[in-house]
Amino acid sequence: MAGFIPLILIFGLMYVLMIRPQQRKAKAQQALVAAIQAGDEVVLNSGIFGVVKEVEDDVLWLEVYQGIELKVLRGAIDRRFNEPGGATDEDTEPTGPIED
Repeated sequence: MAGFIPLILIFGLMYVLMIRPQQRKAKAQQALVAAIQAGDEVVLNSGIFGVVKEVEDDVLWLEVYQGIELKVLRGAIDRRFNEPGGATDEDTEPTGPIED
């Protein structure tokens, strides 16, 4: 019985250091995906950047360039770049040409 105590402690330590943080990260990702709204600036798992134009059930319409929209699954969202309720591209207008 005393030989099992170190084994149990190792499994407990693995749970605390490895499994629990992954569960928290998965919950945070699910909350992010559920909170996506039109106007959010996002990046997909594939590395494509865009602005969410329309949200359907599990499908989003993502504008990647002026007038070019992609139909993507909600689960493909990796990150959001703007804060919820922040300014979107529609709220800001370009000030002029960009010079190098």
